[in-house]
Amino acid sequence: MAVVDAASFGVEKIKPPSLALALTEGGRAVAELVGLQGASPLLSFAPKGDGHPVMVLPGFLAGGGTTGPLRRFLTSKGYETFCWGLGRNLGPIAIGPEGELLAQRLETIHRQMKRKVSLVGWSLGGIMARELAKRYPKLVRQVITLGSPFGENPRANHAWRVYQAVTGQQLDPVEMREAFGDLAMAPAGIPTTAIFSKQDGVAAWQTCIEKPSRLTDNIEVYGSHCGLGVNASVHFAVADRLALPEREWQPFDRSAATWRRFVYPSSGH
Repeated sequence: MAVVDAASFGVEKIKPPSLALALTEGGRAVAELVGLQGASPLLSFAPKGDGHPVMVLPGFLAGGGTTGPLRRFLTSKGYETFCWGLGRNLGPIAIGPEGELLAQRLETIHRQMKRKVSLVGWSLGGIMARELAKRYPKLVRQVITLGSPFGENPRANHAWRVYQAVTGQQLDPVEMREAFGDLAMAPAGIPTTAIFSKQDGVAAWQTCIEKPSRLTDNIEVYGSHCGLGVNASVHFAVADRLALPEREWQPFDRSAATWRRFVYPSSGH
């Protein structure tokens, strides 16, 4: 299987998805939501969890309600699921200048459950989840991102101008590195999986993948950016990742069943 390596793409070569693809996002997301309902019987065969806590973070400008379908699914698999509880995701405005509000949420869940928390973040929520795990590694079990553009070019998407206007934070690659360090670097010692789609109409998929390492993996799915949270193949992949024993993490196995090879591409260039 070919390995996707974000480092193999030059920053200057990574551009936002085509406008034509972006304009199809709404319709495709609705189709994925409809498809999710039909896939419910098949998703019942997804692996059960061990009951550990999972917090799901929404994308930019989205509220906790958008993560409801995924959280309900994970609850049905035996997890203690938590909404992020901070309203709409407005970046620093929502989580506090130093991310203290989000950190408090993580600490509260960890204290309440007395177990490490897995973080699942959609788009901007995934970037926040990765950074939160870097700051509080002892509280986090694993991180899963859904179409999160944490790669080298923060402007390789169709939302960066809106993000700058809302947050006041300039998305200049050099300034971002000076302010936050290497966003593309995965949390040390914590299993981190990036779920992405090459049909993403909002963020360049090349910015949504992890650099290869012992504790990172990339899972390609077919779908839209706005529909990742209601995509049946995403739900199954998230359940598969979360079900792994804490100290026995391993990459996603596409050979576990013949059908996986049809649903999950090989992720080659």
